[in-house]
Amino acid sequence: MTTVVLACGEVPPALSDALRDAVPDAVRLAAVPGRRELKMLDGIASTYLPVDPTPSLDEIAAQPDVPHQADPRPAPQQPDEPVRIVVVGSDAALAAVVTRLMRIDAMWVSVGFVPTDGTSLIAQNWGLGDDQLPTPAAALEFALRGPARPTAVVRDDAGIVTLGCAEIFHAGATLVGEVIVDSQTLFLNQDATTWDGRPGPYGARFVPTTGAPGLAAARLTTPSVWDAVAAARPPRKRLFRTPAQPGGVDPDEVLTGRALQAGGVDLTVVRDTVVHPRTVSSVTFYRHLRDGQFVRR
Repeated sequence: MTTVVLACGEVPPALSDALRDAVPDAVRLAAVPGRRELKMLDGIASTYLPVDPTPSLDEIAAQPDVPHQADPRPAPQQPDEPVRIVVVGSDAALAAVVTRLMRIDAMWVSVGFVPTDGTSLIAQNWGLGDDQLPTPAAALEFALRGPARPTAVVRDDAGIVTLGCAEIFHAGATLVGEVIVDSQTLFLNQDATTWDGRPGPYGARFVPTTGAPGLAAARLTTPSVWDAVAAARPPRKRLFRTPAQPGGVDPDEVLTGRALQAGGVDLTVVRDTVVHPRTVSSVTFYRHLRDGQFVRR
């Protein structure tokens, strides 16, 4: 197996020592690598799989029984040699790497993750917490040698992957709009001053599911922890900070599905701790046509 380790941003000393001992040739990248830095992934994919003989994304979408709506499956591609990318960094860094792999249609590459702080929601989703992997060396070893498991991947209409959590809200106010999961209404709020008696027309949060159908969503019952950040619109470099804890959600109404659509007034979208730089009037998240191959529990 060919393994490439991407060390993104500042790495804590204990993890840095483990990384130096195990992977002295790790590639150093920015805290959240951009397209220019991640272009290296294009070359890796084309080297080990010059031609993809499997159906294209358009061909998959045209099939009458689209298999991606079922449980995730192993990648059908057979590269010349298995390839693994291991990301050492934040949730935002990992999401950037997987987004690049998705955009070049290289989801057959297995991906490992070593979080650099204890607040990673992706680590929680993937079973990579300190209780399972108590030391930096154990976390790195699992990312390098653990099994890659087929995993549902959620993307949006901007072509950006969400792996840990996404939130949609109106900064500084209640959300006027509608959020739908598949054909079910999560909430409908047409007036910023009224509500139907249920707590919090503040917005919605979803987390991807590792298996079918793709995502699980709930209403925010308190303002998002990102609300003040988004309302102030600070310089972009500050948007990658991780909140101490998420806002509250309604645990009694969780909807699961393959897609989430939101429409409303000045929607702020936060994906894996990254605040979208502009408000939008609508956004759609949906399960990608290809599954990921992620090193997780």
